[in-house]
Amino acid sequence: MLRLGILGCGRIGQVHANSIRRIEGAELAAVADLSSEAASACAARFKTVVRSIDDILNDEDIDAVVIATSTSTHFDLVTAAARAGKAIFCEKPIDLSSERVRSCIQAVNAAGVAFMTAFNQRFDPHFNALQARVRAGEIGEVETVSIVSRDPAPPPVSYIKTSGGLFRDMMIHDLDMARFVLDEEPVTVFAVGSNLIEAGIKEAGDVDTAAVILTTASGRICQVTNSRRTTYGYDKRLEVHGSKGMLRVSNVLENLVEQAGSNGFGQATAQAFFLERFEAAYLAEMRHFVEAVSSGTAPVPGAEDGLRAQLIADAATQSWREGRPVEIPR
Repeated sequence: MLRLGILGCGRIGQVHANSIRRIEGAELAAVADLSSEAASACAARFKTVVRSIDDILNDEDIDAVVIATSTSTHFDLVTAAARAGKAIFCEKPIDLSSERVRSCIQAVNAAGVAFMTAFNQRFDPHFNALQARVRAGEIGEVETVSIVSRDPAPPPVSYIKTSGGLFRDMMIHDLDMARFVLDEEPVTVFAVGSNLIEAGIKEAGDVDTAAVILTTASGRICQVTNSRRTTYGYDKRLEVHGSKGMLRVSNVLENLVEQAGSNGFGQATAQAFFLERFEAAYLAEMRHFVEAVSSGTAPVPGAEDGLRAQLIADAATQSWREGRPVEIPR
């Protein structure tokens, strides 16, 4: 039985708590949060106990920690968990500084503990099936990839001010997905961004509408489009075109009922937001982590995957600010 402690009882921490209680061979041993009310509510909901972060890290009977706190706390918690010998499941991004991410990797490697970066979209059954078929050669050599991500509404400006910006916060999932399906590392990025939705986002130094072009050494191209607004639910699509054909994942709708009449055909809206769209993915990624740690194998995506996505996001941010293509550092 793998005993896990959750650090951070906000929205995503509760998602992970819900996953853990559904996995055979896993036990939610304790939760911690700076807000005693949030911690107590989470513990009551998932039938566990509230402990301090230090108590969870120092408890030899707790095998792993789930870091679901704000990004600014990840560095200290990762390094402390590594020193304590805990396996680590960490929400993205590991840190807003790539150099601090490298320091986290050094700490994890020195401690010899398992580490997983929570890029849950890799575990979506639709995206996962597409990637497997690409790897199997069904569409030949990959030539272009197109990724669309549009949220129903922007987060509060107070969140955006500390998020690291759209490229590091929202698009980082798409940048990891690009690596997942391209089967080749991007080497350059060109990014553009606009403010079309909310003036406060611009005042916070960020954009609400953006696109990037990633290019690999062999010339493969990936286009990513992000927006903080839709009128039809959470818009998440992926297309891979190759030398022998194309594979595509369309939006998952609220239902599959289709209506026809004199005005044509109609369908339901896309699912409301990422929590609904990726419910199965959140469960699958936590199951993978539990099984990997329990069997002594390395969970994937690991810390290096977190670093690679961060470096691309950093380069995209630089490209947007400078208005030119930027080489992605290694």
